[in-house]
Amino acid sequence: MTDSESGAPAPATSAAGRRFPADRAPGCADLATLDAEVVHCRACPRLVAWREQVAGEKRAAYRDWEYWGRPVPGFGPADAALAVVGLAPAAHGGNRTGRMFTGDPAGDFLVAGLHAVGLASQPTATTAGDGLTLRGVRMAAPVHCAPPQNKPTTAERDTCRPWLAAELALLRPGLRAVVVLGGFGWQALLPVLAEAGWLLPRPRPAFGHGARATLTRADDHGELRLFGCYHPSRRNVNTGRLTRPMLESVFREAAAAAGL
Repeated sequence: MTDSESGAPAPATSAAGRRFPADRAPGCADLATLDAEVVHCRACPRLVAWREQVAGEKRAAYRDWEYWGRPVPGFGPADAALAVVGLAPAAHGGNRTGRMFTGDPAGDFLVAGLHAVGLASQPTATTAGDGLTLRGVRMAAPVHCAPPQNKPTTAERDTCRPWLAAELALLRPGLRAVVVLGGFGWQALLPVLAEAGWLLPRPRPAFGHGARATLTRADDHGELRLFGCYHPSRRNVNTGRLTRPMLESVFREAAAAAGL
């Protein structure tokens, strides 16, 4: 079902008749409430169908798993000073385990890098109950459901946007820096920050590995530092486009900017 004017997926409706996520996300008083709401979202029919198909068919290596098969909420402490904005859960990673960057090669690479710079309690992320904790870091995503071919549409990104906006608003009191993994996340994040009152540099900063931007607000003297990093996808890592030293360098700088 789509909106007849925009062609975007029509927001799903809860039992109480309120739309997900546009009407639910702004009313969440804390991250625990937000995370609980996210997992019930069915706003994008294509993503719902795909995530549930994958969870039913499974990959042969995980045939004994009970897949999560739902939207994957953010992960990390509510007082995080550093946010990591990725793309979307992997079909056999987050969509299987129920936790961001867990159970797939991208998660393995990212978490090992976070551990190397002191931001993760262990170098591996295998299951939601593996004991991993993040120090001052919150993992977020523009799209909370696994998309076919790892490619959400712009309409799906925009439908999911209120979840990201609410998450960043709840983090705002202590948030000092954001690392964005990939161009999709960068393009999704900038409008959210602008709508939240952050003043973007002109011209708008372009994504690239090593991209840097400092945002200020008209209503106070706070700053938010943005850092661009190539996404730790299997392709980027296998081709050497992103190496561990490159990843760790970005996170060391971002951690310092966040006061971690």
